[in-house]
Amino acid sequence: MSERVLSFGKRWIITTLGVLVAAKVVGGIHYDGWESLLVASLLLGFFNAFVRPILLILSLPLLLVSAGLFLLVINALLLWTVGGLVHGFVVNGFWSAVWGALIIGIVSIFFEFLTGGKAHLRVQRSRKPPKGGPGPIIDV
Repeated sequence: MSERVLSFGKRWIITTLGVLVAAKVVGGIHYDGWESLLVASLLLGFFNAFVRPILLILSLPLLLVSAGLFLLVINALLLWTVGGLVHGFVVNGFWSAVWGALIIGIVSIFFEFLTGGKAHLRVQRSRKPPKGGPGPIIDV
């Protein structure tokens, strides 16, 4: 399998776990079965890949003024939209979407860290550090 397919599968599984945890923790998020959960997480991943960057650019002034907290609102709106589009997946209101987006984000960061994704720092040492050089390189 190609690396792209594996990366896509990993992200889909992590998003599904996040949505599953959010549905268990937040009272206003429900799903009827595994099919609706998988479709909802797939659509949420699609929105995060294609719609979210456009919304980030359009809301850049709000993101700057709010020190990035408006990003939670964007994520909540995307989750709420998925709840309206996927049959069998329900998000009851904006505040349920906010809490769900927060939980999905935390779960995603946690599992990205565990699986060696981009959510962690890697420290590398060069073979021969230059004389008087900075030492280790931190790659984010």
